[in-house]
Amino acid sequence: MPSVTNTANHLEQLELISEALDSGTLHHTRHMLNSLSAPEIADLIESSPPKERHVLWELVDKESEGDVLQELDEDVQKLFLKDMDSEELASLTEGMDVDDMADILQQLPDRITAEVLQAMSDQDRQRVETVLTYDEDTAGGMMDTDTITVRPDLTIDVVLRFLRRHEELPEGTDNLFVVNRKDVFLGILPLRKVLTSSDSITVRELMDTEVEAIPATLEDAEVAHLFERHDWLSAAVVDDDGKLLGRITIDDVVDVIIEEADHSLLGLAGLSDEEDTFGSVRRTAPRRALWLGINLITAIIASLVIKQFSDSIETIVALAVLMPIVASMGGVAGSQTLTVVIRGMAQGQIGRSNLGWLLNKEFGVGLLNGLLWAAVMGMAAGYYFDTENIGWVIAAAMVINLITAAVFGALLPIFLRAINIDPALAGSVVLTTITDVVGFLAFLGLATIYLLP
Repeated sequence: MPSVTNTANHLEQLELISEALDSGTLHHTRHMLNSLSAPEIADLIESSPPKERHVLWELVDKESEGDVLQELDEDVQKLFLKDMDSEELASLTEGMDVDDMADILQQLPDRITAEVLQAMSDQDRQRVETVLTYDEDTAGGMMDTDTITVRPDLTIDVVLRFLRRHEELPEGTDNLFVVNRKDVFLGILPLRKVLTSSDSITVRELMDTEVEAIPATLEDAEVAHLFERHDWLSAAVVDDDGKLLGRITIDDVVDVIIEEADHSLLGLAGLSDEEDTFGSVRRTAPRRALWLGINLITAIIASLVIKQFSDSIETIVALAVLMPIVASMGGVAGSQTLTVVIRGMAQGQIGRSNLGWLLNKEFGVGLLNGLLWAAVMGMAAGYYFDTENIGWVIAAAMVINLITAAVFGALLPIFLRAINIDPALAGSVVLTTITDVVGFLAFLGLATIYLLP
């Protein structure tokens, strides 16, 4: 999480560059911009309105464009990529890590991707094509094929001489991967052991064979869980036959964790994780319109329930005053449960073995909170409207709705996931409809039965 100081510095840099752009001193702006690191430049571009983004991109030094591009969010990348031809793209991706290169190429039309691949060297093309055969949300799509491998029968002396022949090691290298002659993954050789062990010891004596390799088809969220569970800095990626394909490093996993967090946060508001804070009105409005339309339909459903009790509301005006309270309490309680369950699912903590316990727990929480706040609201309503009966009715309705909210808040994400609907996007909309309908139905129904003559 960025510190207050870092945030203040970032905003100050953004303000200075914006002032320089407004004054028309592009030479000064270019100097200021290119004195920053690639992540800082990317952050400034993302924090700028669309028109300024294009100007800032034009001011980035050509030799820095590739570094800046791979730091940008996918949505902002697309703005710049669509204006480039295949030669520009091939030049831009030169020297990039294979996984970053693949991420960019996956956003391009097939024709352009083929042209860019054709412009690459044979070695780079082969490495990128290996990554492109896997979905971008899998370990294979995340991996970098730039690895250092050794055989188990080598001595540490030979390994050290082999390493010295490299101008530099791949970034983030903490382990060497041990493979046999068929490139089947056997284990890892930590660099710290290479540097502190006797030259005559063999790799086989030092290697760790208990470490897990990651299947190339494993989903990126599961990869992140493995890294978290084992405190890895890097891990091997293998195919179905156990052959080493590449490696994943912690920086790739951090990106996945941030994306998952963004997805969950925005999803609870019915927004796509591609939402761009400074995106144009034309791009943003249609993305939000879909869920607003769905929410309108669900609101109409709740209104139709209210309409069935219009005579009761006309007879007892207090019902119109109190019924939003029942629905609102159910909505908040449901959102609390929904958020906890979606978080648990994202962390891989919820399965068939513990679903029953979770459901019982949420039922108990809903019942206790329902009884507590039903008692408070029942007494308040009875005192305010000077009738004990209306207090009992709203209390009973609140208990019913809070229990409903807790149960459906726990079950709904699991049901939606089972039918391949994202619970983060659809869960809150569906749950709000359920708690509104049940709340209105319980309150107005009980009032009709017990309060009307």
